[in-house]
Amino acid sequence: MKNFKLFSCIVLVLIISKVNAQEFKLGKVSIAELEQKSHPKDSSAVAAILYKRGYSKIEYNELEGFVINTEVETRIKIYKNDGYEYANQTVPYYLDGNVRENVSFSDAYTYNIVGGKVEKIKVKSDGVFDEVINKYRGRKKLAFSNVKEGSILEYKYSVRTKNIGWMPDWEFQEEIPVNYSQFATYVPEYYVFNIRQKGYIFPKTMVEKNNKSLSFTEKERSEGRIIQTSYNTSKVDYVETKTTYLLENIPALKSEDFVNNINNYRSSLEQELSVIKYPNAPVKVLSHDWESVAKTIYDYDSFGAELNKSGYFEDELKPLLANAKSDDEKILVVLSFVKSKVKWNDFMGFGCEKGVKKAYKEKSGNIGDINLMLTAMLRHAGLNANPVLVSTRSNGISIFPNRTAFNYVIAAADTPNGRILLDASDKFSAPNILPFRTLNWHGRLIRKDGTSEDIDLIPKKNSNEIVFMSYDIAPEGKVTGKIRKQCTDYRAFSSRAGLDGVKEEDYLEKLENKNRKIEISEYKLTNEKDVLLPTVESYSFIGNDLCDVIGGKIYINPMLFFANEKNPFKQDVREYPVDFGFPFMDKFNITIKIPDGYAIESLPASSAMNMENNVGSFKFHLGATENVLQLNVVNQINEAIITTEQYEMLKDYYKGIVDKETEKIVLKKI
Repeated sequence: MKNFKLFSCIVLVLIISKVNAQEFKLGKVSIAELEQKSHPKDSSAVAAILYKRGYSKIEYNELEGFVINTEVETRIKIYKNDGYEYANQTVPYYLDGNVRENVSFSDAYTYNIVGGKVEKIKVKSDGVFDEVINKYRGRKKLAFSNVKEGSILEYKYSVRTKNIGWMPDWEFQEEIPVNYSQFATYVPEYYVFNIRQKGYIFPKTMVEKNNKSLSFTEKERSEGRIIQTSYNTSKVDYVETKTTYLLENIPALKSEDFVNNINNYRSSLEQELSVIKYPNAPVKVLSHDWESVAKTIYDYDSFGAELNKSGYFEDELKPLLANAKSDDEKILVVLSFVKSKVKWNDFMGFGCEKGVKKAYKEKSGNIGDINLMLTAMLRHAGLNANPVLVSTRSNGISIFPNRTAFNYVIAAADTPNGRILLDASDKFSAPNILPFRTLNWHGRLIRKDGTSEDIDLIPKKNSNEIVFMSYDIAPEGKVTGKIRKQCTDYRAFSSRAGLDGVKEEDYLEKLENKNRKIEISEYKLTNEKDVLLPTVESYSFIGNDLCDVIGGKIYINPMLFFANEKNPFKQDVREYPVDFGFPFMDKFNITIKIPDGYAIESLPASSAMNMENNVGSFKFHLGATENVLQLNVVNQINEAIITTEQYEMLKDYYKGIVDKETEKIVLKKI
């Protein structure tokens, strides 16, 4: 044990010594840095962050109380033209009421070598922009000038906010290499933060305790014939915790296909206020565990209180529910009613923005307005309904107990046939068919008593795309045929969303170009608005470039333009899970008529593949009867998310699909 303690102390001393040895300072750019032609550990890098250092400090002043001051300084090296995008830097900030954040840039310079010397060009005021995104968010932009291959960019920015609910996020990993990244937090003993480290690369952490004090002035007025005011200055001692996080030589974050949100895997740091313990006051727990998170959120005026309001809709909803007998019928009535009454204003949020009454009156609201209203109406209809907190795919996965993990809310209704998840913000949603943005692993159901329950948001039922195709092959290679495509569940949702608001001629032109310049006629779309039914597309087509005629032989891919020609999984090693969003089945029934005067020389052989643990299966069966070929192909993936451990199996599976689906039929003249 003594040896272990001694070893730990030695390691800590070495780490601290290394941190102190790294002396980075704005303005100290060397010619060697400017002359560097490529990154020493990643020659493909278009740019790199040479160092990034910052801190967030909770400080007290008498006018505002406790505030968070953040300062960050960064040095970036540009290696290639494609790295010029890093000459534009952005810092987002909040605009919400009294917690507006103040952002400012300083010490921004571009460095180049000119005549063998270092040239330093300052970013002028016209290179700084302030942009309001919406009523909640803004961003400060910094544009560097005179940027070229080899340039080094330096800048510093500060953020000041009165909202101490969370520390600014810190991203150690970027889409380019990061040589050095250090972040420190200074937190008085009155606050406890939940700390979440994401990604696969974790920083070294060093903690220091320092004695601090703050002074504040109290004003007192004396009573009597003459009112006098006196001021007394008081001093309070407290302990401040400084935590320093350090990472070096961080590789670039590489994007991969079928990733729900790359930021889920980025090495980064998030910190949310969990406990407040002011002197001589009760301890306030905000997000110690999921139960405290649920209770905190439910107690918000913009959340739980809104669920108790019902008078504004009862008169209109009552006659619509009169003929609804079953729970399923009631759910459909309420869902359709909310969709018809309130439109989404494109703002997220689990809490109400306007309040359900005002949103109902104005026929517009955010996600909280709409789906808390939906929950209240379901309860009014006699259903056991509760809100479910969700973090959208773009917001990241909510793994650890915290209030800010969620940015969305849906409704859940329990019925004899099971739990139904609902979202009235999208006109194409249906019971248990939610907008794709919500399919993000897990949500959190909150009940009236403040208890909560984990909700699996990943669909279990396969969404299908079934294609019936028949075509004739002419001796000169012309292909004439008909197609009928039917989509169910999430495939139907995606189909409706893709067609919504698009002119038919524009859609058909895109479809023709996608399918090797075919000519489409007799197009028909049915059930595009009835969300309970599959979408059905049917059309005739002519293709002049779908087969090859060489030396009296015809070569044709039997699946034509529906064949998978490339394996989407090419990496040797997959770092992130494969996220399809939902399980699915693609099924093709294809009938092919051979031209007169031709016979079959060769056909792709029938085959079948199965992945382990019923993850997926593929079947390819091609048969011939006289001058007609019949092909049946089924690709079924039964898991929405494929783990990294299963990646090699999935990669081989799709390789087999591509190999089989790209095989050609060969016809020869008789």
